[in-house]
Amino acid sequence: MEYGICNLAVIPLRAEPSDRSEMVSQLLFGEAFEVLEWKDKWVNIVTANDSYKGWIDRLHCNSLGHIAYKSLQQKPAPLTYRAVTQAWRIADNSVAYLPVGSSLAFLEGTTCYISNQRFEIIGEIGETDSLVNIAQSFLNAPYLWGGRTHFGVDCSGFTQAVFKLRGLQLKRDAWQQAEQGEEVDSVLKAKLGDLAFFDNPEGRITHVGIVLGPGRIIHASGKVKIDLLDEKGIYSEDMKRYTHKLKAIRRYF
Repeated sequence: MEYGICNLAVIPLRAEPSDRSEMVSQLLFGEAFEVLEWKDKWVNIVTANDSYKGWIDRLHCNSLGHIAYKSLQQKPAPLTYRAVTQAWRIADNSVAYLPVGSSLAFLEGTTCYISNQRFEIIGEIGETDSLVNIAQSFLNAPYLWGGRTHFGVDCSGFTQAVFKLRGLQLKRDAWQQAEQGEEVDSVLKAKLGDLAFFDNPEGRITHVGIVLGPGRIIHASGKVKIDLLDEKGIYSEDMKRYTHKLKAIRRYF
C-alpha cells in the first residue's frame, strides 16, 4: 500500500480522472490518504480522515511513508482554526495560505515537517472557539460543490468543517452524516449543535445544516446563512417560502 499527504493549501478531489470532472471534495494541507490506483496523470485515493474516494492530479501526490501515515492515524495533528493561516515554505521562500481545518502534520514547535519539506507556521497555533462562533465565521461564504473552506463550501462540507474544529470527525456527504449520531425525535427537542437533515421528493437526503437554537439553523445554500427552522423544514425569510423539507435531526455531542 502507498500513502500520500497534501503539501499544498488545497487540492481538488475529483469524481473521475479528468480536469473536466466535478470536484466532489477537497484535500486540505496536511491531510493524509491511501493510494488506490495510478492512471496516466491521475491518482485514485481514499482520504484518511473520512474515507472519501476520488482522483487527484499526479503532480499533487506527495508520498508519505507507512510509519509516518500510521503515526498520523494514532496521533492526529493539531489543526488551524482561523479562516487563513500563513505558512512559510522554507525550501523556496514562499508563503502558503492554509485554510481552516488544515492539519499541522509532524509539528515541532512552530515548524511542520511534511516529507522533505519544512513549513514555518506564522501566528498562533492551537486556538479554539465555540461551535457557534466557528459556524458563524462561515457566514456569507459562497456555496461551492465539494468545497470545505471559507472561500467556498457545500452544505455537508460546512458541517464537517465546523465539527472537525470541535474535535468530532463527520463523514463527507449529508446522507453519510445522517447515519452517525443519535436520533432526536422532534424539532422541538433540538439543541444547539444538532444537525438537521432534509430530503428531496424521492426521500433521499440532500441537505444538512446546524441547529443554532429554537427555530434557527445555519446552513450552506447559495451561501452560508441563518434561516428559520420548524417541523416542516427551513423557511427562508428572504424568499418568503419553505426551501427544504425536514427529514431527521441527529445529535453528536
